[in-house]
Amino acid sequence: MTKKTTNKGLDIADKNFKKLSIQVSLNGLSFCVADTVSHKVIKADRKLFHEEHNPMTLLKELEKLFHEHNLDKGTFDEVVAIHSNTLFGLVPKPLFNKDELTNYLKFNTKVLSSDVLAYDELENLDIVNIYVPYMNINNYIYDIFGEFTYMHNGTVLIQSLLNNYGNHKEAVCYVHVGKKQMDITVVKQKKLLLYNSFLYETKEDFAYYLLFVLEQLELDTDSVSVKLFGTVEEDDEVYQLCYSYIENLSIFAPASPHHLDLGEPEVESIDFTLINAI
Repeated sequence: MTKKTTNKGLDIADKNFKKLSIQVSLNGLSFCVADTVSHKVIKADRKLFHEEHNPMTLLKELEKLFHEHNLDKGTFDEVVAIHSNTLFGLVPKPLFNKDELTNYLKFNTKVLSSDVLAYDELENLDIVNIYVPYMNINNYIYDIFGEFTYMHNGTVLIQSLLNNYGNHKEAVCYVHVGKKQMDITVVKQKKLLLYNSFLYETKEDFAYYLLFVLEQLELDTDSVSVKLFGTVEEDDEVYQLCYSYIENLSIFAPASPHHLDLGEPEVESIDFTLINAI
């Protein structure tokens, strides 16, 4: 994952070995703080919104969350911000030109003249993820902590799934379920077959997008392995509806990376992308 900004070099005596990971979306916020020596999560929280926010009200909610947990007064060796949205596009690296970012996105997402675009180069893949970050969020984080790293949630999802769960002989469809947003990643033998993200309102929307992706990739719903994870359980309406169409459907429980200890039971539901950004 390409770093946009990095912390200034710290003398070992000045390090406190704490890393802050923040995820922002218009539907919610989450963060976790990890001790990078003991590999333990020492603080985490998640806030889901009843209604979708705009970037300005999102910033106000982030400020509240920071104040509530005294994050704005904390000191961290590394800070990572993850932008979760559907304003992105994947481009093969040989075709990528950093001076043409708007042209890559303008056909599949609404790009405003005021938008600042960013991109992540996916490690070990000839793919570049171009996206629209929430720059007011980035400016706020920079004002507090100085230089930091930011990336798109799709970058984290793709690399984590390929690196840790991508070595299957047959295609596997992973669906990360968030509030009103679903991210679909299809991998086979360490290769990315598809990554896309959809906004949904109802369980029918969810099932439609998932079945559409399987159809486009010519994957048989009677045999393909589809794994749902994130904010979903087997008794959820979304799961039950999809199960009526997809025979090999299951809940996916990713292992914690680097044997990360999630600590208290209430933080066991820390978002996959947050954990994998530690």
